[in-house]
Amino acid sequence: MLTAAQRAIVKSTVPLLEMGGETLTTHFYKLLLAEYPEVQPLFNQTHQASGAQPRALAYGVLMYAKHIDQLEAIGELAGRIVNKHVSLQIEPRHYPMVGSCLLRAIREVLGADIATDAVIEAWGAAYGQLADILIGAEEQAYAANAAGHGGWRGARSFRIAKKRRESAEITSFHFEPVDGGAVLAHQPGQYIGLRLVVNGQEQRRNYSLSAVANGVGYRISVKREAGGVVSTHLHDQMQVGDVLDLFPPAGAFTLSAGEKPVVLISGGVGITPTLAMLDAALAANRPVHFIHCARNAEVHAFREVVDAIAEKHTGLQRFYCYDEEGEGAHAIGRLDQERLAQWLPASRDVDAYFLGPQPFMASVKRSLKALGVPDAQARYEFFGPAAELQ
Repeated sequence: MLTAAQRAIVKSTVPLLEMGGETLTTHFYKLLLAEYPEVQPLFNQTHQASGAQPRALAYGVLMYAKHIDQLEAIGELAGRIVNKHVSLQIEPRHYPMVGSCLLRAIREVLGADIATDAVIEAWGAAYGQLADILIGAEEQAYAANAAGHGGWRGARSFRIAKKRRESAEITSFHFEPVDGGAVLAHQPGQYIGLRLVVNGQEQRRNYSLSAVANGVGYRISVKREAGGVVSTHLHDQMQVGDVLDLFPPAGAFTLSAGEKPVVLISGGVGITPTLAMLDAALAANRPVHFIHCARNAEVHAFREVVDAIAEKHTGLQRFYCYDEEGEGAHAIGRLDQERLAQWLPASRDVDAYFLGPQPFMASVKRSLKALGVPDAQARYEFFGPAAELQ
């Protein structure tokens, strides 16, 4: 049980975390991955190398310390973390590994004069409280996934039933269960976890589901990333008939029920979850403004699909913005506030969803706020580690 004195000690470390949190978390990951190599598949090494994972953890630790007296204030961030953990199958046994390395990192980075026994004890209690919260929430999700029609717990073998090139960079993979059974229905916007072996090493990743639930299988659409171990393997090595493990769908970035117009804004491969949202919104007779940004027509995936849908649904308006000159774009250049204002519905009382590279999302978030879209109705998701969207 975290005492009032321990909460006060944790809060007193906030200034130190604001100044050196990333240094601390970088050292933490160095300890964790060296001492517990079995957790390496749970972490994308590209995010480690870029610093995205340490930065995201530093932000999470800081938010937890700041709001240790009012944990409801970090509910949205905690929800994103829980969903990521569920998609990768984080287990209770992993938490003691993380806790021991985190406390060591605090001691070694801050030094014994600052990280006293009292500070370590307080942070140990605080971490224990957080671990209990996350383990409980994750267990609820695991149990719900197992109990649902077509659901399962842990890994389940799926076969690649179809592989389709969608653009110069993006390829879709259709998966069906090897056991021939039904599959758990996912909500539009959710993602799914994959487990596969690449060059003898286990890898886990999550990818957005790019088609509405059909009870039979799942579709993901993967961008070939420069230096991406898993994306390159999927594109170049995985073929129809190959088998890999999938974990049940997860994610809180989902289409909310209602009658408000829906605005879907995507950049690059961020288009993938918006496709399922588009189909679901139109099926509910909701007006949709579909805005997609790409470098050029060559890398613009699913244009023919969206155009075909638009021919059948007068409630769909679509707008394409390319960085480079080329045919078929409604505008050339970056999506700025002025252009977004032209493409939004006249009423700003909309449900807006946006996804893409982090700078793109930060710009869209600022623009939507300036244009009068309520903050609570402007939703986004991160491809990688959950972080703050400045």
